[in-house]
This record gives sequence, structure tokens and C-alpha cells, in this order.
Amino acid sequence: MRKLLFVALGTVFAASAAQAASLTDRPLVDVVWLEENLGAPSLVVLDIRDTPKDAADLYAAGHVPGAVSAPYATYGWRAEVNGTPGMLPPVETLEERIGALGITPDTHVVIVPAGANATDFGSATRVYWTFKVLGHDEVSVLEGGHKAWADAGKPLSTEAVTPAAAAFKADFRPEMVAGVAEVRAALENGTELIDARPTEQYLGQSKAPVVQAPGAIPGAANIANDLFYNAETGRFADKASIERLLDQVGVKKDEPQIAYCNTGHWASIAWFGLSEVGGNKAVTMYDGSLAEWAKDPANPLVVYGAAN
Repeated sequence: MRKLLFVALGTVFAASAAQAASLTDRPLVDVVWLEENLGAPSLVVLDIRDTPKDAADLYAAGHVPGAVSAPYATYGWRAEVNGTPGMLPPVETLEERIGALGITPDTHVVIVPAGANATDFGSATRVYWTFKVLGHDEVSVLEGGHKAWADAGKPLSTEAVTPAAAAFKADFRPEMVAGVAEVRAALENGTELIDARPTEQYLGQSKAPVVQAPGAIPGAANIANDLFYNAETGRFADKASIERLLDQVGVKKDEPQIAYCNTGHWASIAWFGLSEVGGNKAVTMYDGSLAEWAKDPANPLVVYGAAN
């Protein structure tokens, strides 16, 4: 068994679309940076907050000025593919949906989640991963999300933004998406697997409803997703902290890794931490994760501990 871990608008930025890449190469931007760059013509802010059932619309109640609404659960960021939920939609579909948000290949996108907890932050890392898979590198996440913006006393707008549709063309990167074949190969060649689920699911003491059987992929190391994100401070783990997490489970920081969870949501948090913050570009993510893996009895699972 692997060792596991429990666990008023700002300054107008005079940039042209051709200068979009110069806005920042940081995967995480803070409230100060966003306020300073709100006027940039090459910037699109995406509010991906989901409004809870029977609640007032969060976007309508107040959002970062100029932000476009594209809720994580309902906009079309994920889809059921071949009976597996939460998968990457067809590239052509994503091109259309992203273009409808006014995003072009020259746009820098800042993704704003609610900022409530690690699971919520996973909505931002999953959308971020989607942009990266589509070959769009000009993307960042607002650290702390909408909560950080509001808590800092920054202005909120109730004016809905309807962007002019743009032409978005993807440059798909298949090497960033792991599937069943890649995971089976990892079991043969020793590529490290990172299970980002809560520890009780990793141990097989519980399972998500979308997964047909409990357990973990043999040999996987467990780094629970909430170890990457501090819900109290709204801060993501820094590079040194991520390296310590890897050390504690015996995984080398600079070798190929595949992150997985149940549906590729929590796994995107681990992928973001390992790849974008930690700097290991040899990390991929298993999109279908255990919702797909466990459908085939030929794919092995191991149960480490019985429920109490």
C-alpha cells in the first residue's frame, strides 16, 4: 500500500490583442492584478459560479465588473461521452461555446470561481485544464475566486455582459489527456498515478455514486485534493508545499505522473498543482477517471481498508 495523506474599475491596460501574451504567464493572479488589468482589451473574465438550486442568481446579484457568465455545471464545459459523465466535450463544441464568450486565440482569460473550498476551486482548475488542452495558454485563475474579490471590497456589477461572438480555434493537445490505454500502460511501465480523491474513497471505505466499484487503481499514491487548497485563506499551495506533499507519498517531483479522481474534477486540482504551480509538465490527467475505469471489470482496483 502506498503512503497516503489525510487530510470602481482599475487602471486601463493599453494592450492590443497581439500583446495578449504579455498580460501574464502566471497560472494564479490575485485581486490586485485583476483590478489593475480590468480595462485590457485582450482580457476576458469568466464568472463560472454555479447558482444553488432555488437561490437567487449569483451573477445577477453581483460580479467582477465586465465579467462574462459561463457557469461550470450548465454552460457546457463537460459532457457525458459513451456513458461516462464529466468528460471533455468534442473539440468543435468547445470551440463554439468558447467563441460565444468573445474569446479568441489572442485573449487572456481569467477564471473566477466562487472561492468557497477545494471542490469549488476545482471548477476553475478543470476549466483552466480545458483551455490548456485546447492549446490556449493565455489563461489564469483568480486566487480566492469571487470571495476574495468581494472580501477585498472591490466593486461589483449587476450589469449582465453579452459578449460579441468571436472565432476561437483550438490546437488540441492529445498528450495532455490520459485515457484507459495510458493508465494501463502506466501500470506496466511504473508511471506514477496520483489519486486526488478523499482518503476514505482511496481506501475503498466509500465511493462516489458515479463509480461502479470501490477502490483505487493499484499502486496509486493518494494526495487528497483539499491538501492543495486552503479554504480558510483562499490560497493555493505553493511550489515548496507541493514538493513536500510528493515527498510524503514517495513520488518524485520531476517524473511523469497521471492524476485521477472520480470524474476528472478533483484530479484537475492535483494536475494544476503538480503541473502549473509545481512546474512538472510531464503530468497528465485521466479525464474519465474511475467513472470510466471501474466500468470494465478487467481494469484492476484495490481496496485497502474496510469501512468502520
